[in-house]
Amino acid sequence: MQVIEGVVIGGNRLGRRLGFPTANIAVDDSLSIENGVYSSKVWVEGEVYCAMTNIGVRPSVDGTKRLLETHLFGFRGLLYGLKLRVELYDKIRDEKKFSSVEELRQQIEQDSNKIKELMAKAQL
Repeated sequence: MQVIEGVVIGGNRLGRRLGFPTANIAVDDSLSIENGVYSSKVWVEGEVYCAMTNIGVRPSVDGTKRLLETHLFGFRGLLYGLKLRVELYDKIRDEKKFSSVEELRQQIEQDSNKIKELMAKAQL
């Protein structure tokens, strides 16, 4: 398990439009964690949520800066300005560029299902 802590910053809200709102945390290029999609747990104000986390530059939306984006399963509300503790577990795939936003949405849905399945088996 690897841990990243940081304060939630604003993003372009694409995740919200795709049905997977994310909390975004700026990460340094020197962070020694590989880019990709991970199963994770996120701690926010004393509560813990199972989550799906992407670390990378978001090539499908012409991103340039490295960012951590995490979708907390079952969370409702706003996280801007709050400090999160993100615990990364299994890397399920590398970051990649998709040919369309719809293709990206479909992959995120598959990733979400796979992570929920992994977490249920591991009882995380």
